[in-house]
Amino acid sequence: MTHHPSDPIAVAPAPTTPSPEVTGLGRRGFLTLATAGVAASTLSVTIGSFSPAAAATAPVPATGAAPSGPVPRKRELRAMWISSVVNIDWPSAAGLSAEQQKAEYLHWLDVAQQYRLNAVFVQVRPTADAFWPSPYEPWSQYLTGTQGKDPGYDPLAFVVEESHRRNIEIHAWYNPYRVSMQADPAQLVPEHPARQHPEWVWAYGGKLYFDPGIPEAQEHIQRAILHSVENYDLDGVHFDDYFYPYAVAGQTIPDAHTYATHGAGFATVEDWRRHNVDTFVQSISQRIKATKPWVKFGISPFGIWRNATTDPRGSATSGSQSYDMQFADTRKWVTEGWLDYINPQIYWQIGLAVADYAQLVPWWAEVAAQSGTQLFVGEALYKVTSGVFTDPAEMSNHLTFTQQVDAEVAPVLGNVYFSAKHVPADPQGSMTRVLEDHYRHPALVPAMPRLGVSPLRVPVLANARRVPEGVRLHWNDTGPRRTRATAFAIYRVEGDARRIDIEDAANLVATVRTSGHVVQDWVDETALTGRRYTYVVTALDRLWNESRPSEARRSA
Repeated sequence: MTHHPSDPIAVAPAPTTPSPEVTGLGRRGFLTLATAGVAASTLSVTIGSFSPAAAATAPVPATGAAPSGPVPRKRELRAMWISSVVNIDWPSAAGLSAEQQKAEYLHWLDVAQQYRLNAVFVQVRPTADAFWPSPYEPWSQYLTGTQGKDPGYDPLAFVVEESHRRNIEIHAWYNPYRVSMQADPAQLVPEHPARQHPEWVWAYGGKLYFDPGIPEAQEHIQRAILHSVENYDLDGVHFDDYFYPYAVAGQTIPDAHTYATHGAGFATVEDWRRHNVDTFVQSISQRIKATKPWVKFGISPFGIWRNATTDPRGSATSGSQSYDMQFADTRKWVTEGWLDYINPQIYWQIGLAVADYAQLVPWWAEVAAQSGTQLFVGEALYKVTSGVFTDPAEMSNHLTFTQQVDAEVAPVLGNVYFSAKHVPADPQGSMTRVLEDHYRHPALVPAMPRLGVSPLRVPVLANARRVPEGVRLHWNDTGPRRTRATAFAIYRVEGDARRIDIEDAANLVATVRTSGHVVQDWVDETALTGRRYTYVVTALDRLWNESRPSEARRSA
């Protein structure tokens, strides 16, 4: 089996005779090449509009031509996955002190700010364990090295507080079904739910899993996740691609008894498995919204739903299919409107025949547009590190292409990088190129009107005056508490101006979290000595809806 050492958890059947161009695909990007063929070089897609009455047909943007100069985007998600399983990213090793763990997490926030990211997806339940004091599951072994041992602080509370302090959105990332990275239940603490309810669990591929076909197991998983939603100020709930496990050669998922008990009415075990996952996704989506309607719910599935040769609704690809491999009907979740966002792992390069990035992005954009689900693209930054992506511009070209799809086909609203440790490593200068080509300015997280819009008062910008550090702004967040902002966006132009175009992304200087008080204070340390500037401030609610701008103020 071929996999990248940065992620020993990614498992999928390796091809018998792998093509040299895809050997070493690695992290959540394995392809089964038994049916590999040459994908069509172009694909026409029908666009499902946000308005059911409107539809259009648009070609995939040409990929052979030199990309046009990227236009800065005021709103796009820019995020990275921070993995905790087997200590991939954070904590970097089990058994670090609480202070060391905190310092490491602050480092990741420094990295996010350095590269002008505005969100992090942090793995807080990697293996039926917890990064918070959960009444349902034990403390994670990836914190202290010992499952069930208190790390001496509340990591999730710390993650939320420090992320929000820097106005970075925090999506808590959970693995629903995986119980352990090893197959012996006796190695779990005695109070572990898998020990208390052995009938909920089976071993497969050297790991333990909750059986998705057992309603009581599903209920336990949902309660464990919802406990964190209820008790922490999360912006999002996030799942990755692990539902039923990736196939292991020579092994059969041991759920025949469960199917015999619970599978009445289903013609095949495969249909029943998909139903189990569908039920789980729909139910947890509804319960999240019933608990906190503003918390976003999104999933990052394997990048191929089905190939068009298998299903005419599928993509022009010829790799493994999540519908058949993980029994995850990812397209259905989107078209049914169960997700607020879909973040497919399109972990392949532009032009790769079996799974062409330039075919998959427009396909997913068309699917997402049918229900108004937001689309973010999962990016395999680790493949630059490993050498699979040989072109140093591959990542930047991906962003240029997604911007073209956004303009010409259907909305593509951001990118998420796997994984955090590869961002500051800057392999082949790829992230520096992304920063210079696409992330020169900050960006607001895309608003999500389907989750509501809060009433916001326009801030009153009192003054902008020179101080040794730059230009200090003071503004007031007026009005009753229910109209108080969660954050603010600050815009700037050089010289004296009566107004500022806040839709021009180049004018956005920063976003800052509210202090919680009426009077807000911020210093523009990028203001150059000897130059005059004009500023305006807008208010943002927790879903990044924006008020009108304040009156303009010129720096004294």
